[in-house]
Amino acid sequence: MAAKPSSKTEAWEIFDHIVEAAAPGGEHTNPWVLGSDGQPQFRPDYETLALLLGVPLHLKVGTQTGVPALALDVWLSYELRRAGFGTDQVWPRPSNPRVLPAPVAAFVKSLPSSIRAKAQSHLTSNTSIPSVTSSSASILGKNYLKQVDVIITDWVTGPELLISTKRMDSSYGKNAPNRIEESYGDAKNLRLRHPLAALGFLFGLRSDILEKEPKTAEWLFDLLSKLGREDDAYHATCLVLMDYSSDQAPVEADKEEPSPGILEPGPQPISDATEDEAVELPESTIESIVKALPKVSILEERTPDDLSPARFLTSLINRVLAATPVNMHEEARKRRASVRLTK
Repeated sequence: MAAKPSSKTEAWEIFDHIVEAAAPGGEHTNPWVLGSDGQPQFRPDYETLALLLGVPLHLKVGTQTGVPALALDVWLSYELRRAGFGTDQVWPRPSNPRVLPAPVAAFVKSLPSSIRAKAQSHLTSNTSIPSVTSSSASILGKNYLKQVDVIITDWVTGPELLISTKRMDSSYGKNAPNRIEESYGDAKNLRLRHPLAALGFLFGLRSDILEKEPKTAEWLFDLLSKLGREDDAYHATCLVLMDYSSDQAPVEADKEEPSPGILEPGPQPISDATEDEAVELPESTIESIVKALPKVSILEERTPDDLSPARFLTSLINRVLAATPVNMHEEARKRRASVRLTK
């Protein structure tokens, strides 16, 4: 009898379906619109975000599984592909393996057809191949390795974009100080080794904090804003205010989510080698699940302007493109420029 798949494995199957439906065949909509200042502004796909955030609520899993925060990572990587960055440039990828260096992907594509299929099968069926693929990525900062949630990188350029995500659904006053303290340290560690990389921090927060702990919310919003203004911290910070029914709250949400902490040097132990393997649920089953996902709303109107996802993505993408030559990331530049051409 086959073992029951892990919650993260199930989540990936549903996440992948949602992302594929939003970008059929890998064809993404153009997210850029002309802002009130006459400059291109990123318009996030909040409908897809709401669906992704509904997955951990459907699975009834707590923050300690990593699934609730993973929904934010999947959405950010999807939005970066909407911006025009390649599938193999942005991690996590929209299929297994989630972390695959672009040169490795290019090498496999260059192989003779007689062996290419076997090589691709080997990559996709193995979540973690030491020093080649992984289910998550770690980057060396000034002093230590740090797991980073969403990345754009290549062997030629090194890290170009590094985004850390955190999520909190309850116990705000108890856990918020720890999350902020960790984020300050992570920012300085990464910024000092990778000064040209666009560095961002996204915080997912359940909206009931506005009623339950308004003073904590005010304090937290202020610190998040300051994190994006410090010379040696993040280039941009973001707040995603999530609203959903109380009876859908993740289980064990009152317990503090463990931090990965400082990673040991060298290859990391493969403790999740089977985490991201495909569940192979019938397509009709996944479609039924997606249609019945718990409803989640994004409270744009309650989010401070300087922490809005639109401003966050606009700022980071502009920084990536400004730090590279015009003959790199050509599709991303073309998409951003198209809104001026159609004015």
